[in-house]
Amino acid sequence: MPVTDVAIDKIKDMIISGELAPGDRLPKEAELAQRLGLSRSSLREAVKALCLIRVLDVRQGDGTYVTSLEPNLLLDAMTFVVDFHRDDTVLDFLAVRRILEPAATALAALHMSDDDIAELGTLLGELEDSPTVEALVANDLQFHRKIADGSGNPVLCSLLDSLSGPTARARIWRGLTQEGAVAKTREQHTAIYEAIAAREPELARSWATVHVAGVEQWLRNALGTADDPTAPDEPAAEAS
Repeated sequence: MPVTDVAIDKIKDMIISGELAPGDRLPKEAELAQRLGLSRSSLREAVKALCLIRVLDVRQGDGTYVTSLEPNLLLDAMTFVVDFHRDDTVLDFLAVRRILEPAATALAALHMSDDDIAELGTLLGELEDSPTVEALVANDLQFHRKIADGSGNPVLCSLLDSLSGPTARARIWRGLTQEGAVAKTREQHTAIYEAIAAREPELARSWATVHVAGVEQWLRNALGTADDPTAPDEPAAEAS
């Protein structure tokens, strides 16, 4: 194993064991290198690597600290990596979103506060009757971000946040090219909101699945790929 990887593992073990807790300052470089049996150069490289993934934070003139280790902070690194996706992998991201988003929406129906649900309704009302595609997508991202946050699971929320970037272009493309996309998005958002407001987790889950699968199926058709057999049909009109 490369020396830098050994150094990373040793610092990681100190954090996992509780020897270093979130917010703690690491011992001085010379002291820590001696304690861990590492060269100062390999320790320095390990610290740089752990700073990149938000595990450590170097504060000039003060020292190196363990970050809060909150999920949204640690998963920032995944968001950075996800931004390098290729266009031909967007369907894969949408498929993952189709798994996670309905779960988050069902949880939101159970855990979202009344005030947050009211704010979700207000957000729906802020969209103009004939919005631009950019306004529609911005509202869409806010809508889903608020629901993910309302799930009460910060890890799930951060994972969904990391998936929003790769799928945003597909949403814009759909808004520009598919007839009735704006009306359909508004209708499905309303159905999701009403299910959450009614505290109906399974109905909320179903509508979220329909909503995400609709974008995925549209993109499959636009790209000329085979239909996804796992994408569900839209519920009957009375379900809304």
